[in-house]
Amino acid sequence: MLSVSNLSVQFGKRVLFDDVNTKFVQGNCYGIIGANGAGKSTFLKILSGEQDPTSGQVHLEKGKRMSVLSQNHFAFDEIPVLEVVISGNKELAAIKKEMDALYADYTDENADKIGELQLIFDEMNGWNAESDAATLLSNLGISEEHHYTLMKDLDGKQKVRVLLAQALFGNPDVLIMDEPTNDLDFETISWLENFLANYDNTVIVVSHDRHFLDSVCTHISDIDFGKINHYSGNYTFWYESSQLAAKQRAQQNKKAEDKKKELEEFIRRFSANVAKSKQATSRKKMIEKLNVDDIKPSSRRYPAIIFEREREAGDQILNVEGLSKNFEGEVLFSDIHLNLSKGDKVAVISKNSRAVTAFYQILNDNVKADSGTFQWGVTTNQSYLPLENAHFFNNPDLNLVDWLRQYAKTEEEREEVHLRGFLGKMIFSGEEALKKCNVLSGGEKVRCMLSRMMMTRANILMLDEPTNHLDLESIQALNNSLINFKGTILFTTHDHEFANTVANRIIEITPKGVIDRYSTFDEYLSDPKIKELRKKMYE
Repeated sequence: MLSVSNLSVQFGKRVLFDDVNTKFVQGNCYGIIGANGAGKSTFLKILSGEQDPTSGQVHLEKGKRMSVLSQNHFAFDEIPVLEVVISGNKELAAIKKEMDALYADYTDENADKIGELQLIFDEMNGWNAESDAATLLSNLGISEEHHYTLMKDLDGKQKVRVLLAQALFGNPDVLIMDEPTNDLDFETISWLENFLANYDNTVIVVSHDRHFLDSVCTHISDIDFGKINHYSGNYTFWYESSQLAAKQRAQQNKKAEDKKKELEEFIRRFSANVAKSKQATSRKKMIEKLNVDDIKPSSRRYPAIIFEREREAGDQILNVEGLSKNFEGEVLFSDIHLNLSKGDKVAVISKNSRAVTAFYQILNDNVKADSGTFQWGVTTNQSYLPLENAHFFNNPDLNLVDWLRQYAKTEEEREEVHLRGFLGKMIFSGEEALKKCNVLSGGEKVRCMLSRMMMTRANILMLDEPTNHLDLESIQALNNSLINFKGTILFTTHDHEFANTVANRIIEITPKGVIDRYSTFDEYLSDPKIKELRKKMYE
């Protein structure tokens, strides 16, 4: 279907890919993973022809069509939404455009040409193009009233959905997507997961959403040491098996046959779980291909995120009474009443992300509520990871050691060896710890903010979209850390797996009050009574 031959990519002295040979087979979905800077997005650009490799070639089987999720949100600003979607099939869109032009200047001379084009158009199911495009848009949350508006009149999140519909339109033979779940809500992501799990053609995707990768992928394609290796299974299988293989490699004295038995038992257990999923039955039954040889240790470095508490909190954690907040005439939330209990791990959600951020800002005394009160228990101390962190890093004179020193409480904590210890846990070792704080990437800033939180030894953690900008390794490490944390947590995330594995309580803040349930995230989303209640709270 799609193959790569002798592919190499080099930027100056830096070699990104070295003589890569691989193929992508019809019916499989490949999740491309790799550490930050490994070249995931670059590889997708080369596959799509947007970027040329240093050497080698990409070959798409003759007669097959490739579709790519566009990253340019302004490329189609002067085009109506429905036309943008149909343009995802370039050949069909070109025929339609030519037919429209001939109809507009109809003569006996061009009648035969119109007839020829109509036959081709019919074979391509062109007469259903508008209705198919409209259905895609509606499934992705773009209501019919927007189908004929210009792209420039949509907001950023709506544009993302239109571009996604454009990529999916017309059943392409190869579908390439870079972070397709960005800016989508959980319901839309769920629809996309179901769509791709039942998709018969080839899908190649980069995503930091582990639940999404688990739901759609039959293979994980790991970029490591300039090579790309395909592994049967989804992300969870790859992660758990690579961790098991790394543990076994460290067990020098364990017999080979014992290791093999352990690996085979792991495959058997995993296969039993996967066999129950919708993806395993609708795709190519990847579990039939799992074998011991697929399991290899990864060279990934995972940060050591460990939140310790200076003291255990008492029974009084947080009391909120009648909290309300408006912004620019919009009701973000109103009449919020809740009590937190010790050990609660709360996923705070809302259809309006500004509402959640305002809620956290109020609880941290950074913003005043329009009405209502809140009170923290006297034995609590809080640590907060805000959504926006740029203002923490605008001093060009501070390296990371000095940056973290600002938040030390004791002389011992101010010592360089102590500070380097925290930074080292977040993979800032050696010279990396002396980088200037104003030149950090988004992911590096979040890792620094997590180091700052770890130093506070708080018993209450508040995190507003902590997985933003993080790579899969950091997300996995943070996820595990919050599961193990003994204190109380308030957090917001668009990472489904993160929410479902950490939270034991869901609080949804709406313009009409709060929905509050002790449950897992999956149970919350699937409860019919809650679905009906959510609908009323946002009307």
